[in-house]
Amino acid sequence: MMNEIISAAKPALVNLDGKPILSIPAEPEVPVEDRATQLPEPSGYRILCAIPEVEDKTFGGVIKADETKKFEELTTPVLFVVKLGPDAYADERKFPSGPWCKAGDFILTRPHAGSRVKIHGREFRLINDDSVEGVVEDPRGISRG
Repeated sequence: MMNEIISAAKPALVNLDGKPILSIPAEPEVPVEDRATQLPEPSGYRILCAIPEVEDKTFGGVIKADETKKFEELTTPVLFVVKLGPDAYADERKFPSGPWCKAGDFILTRPHAGSRVKIHGREFRLINDDSVEGVVEDPRGISRG
């Protein structure tokens, strides 16, 4: 399919020598153990968060449609803290009681907070340190109101 698209557009796709590009090589598969090393380092006061996996079924046992799962993933108020940027919670005037969360915490935030990025099919968000609205021990059962 991709090669058909490239062939249709090949007059516009040329290399530095002016020769047409006839195919684009597939991205190499990254081993699972190396994927964690590809996570971005949050800069400044940002926090890198993973979106917890959405349940496949409702509490009543009904299987959720893919669109429903995607919507729940997009609007979830619960995130898992992966990494904190070097300046996160460094402003003692803004955070006099210290950091609001740490790596490994489940946090509550606004549903559309932060910048979304997908890495190896898994969605992550980069949020500001002051976007954290609470820390929860067990995120199961928490959903957008």
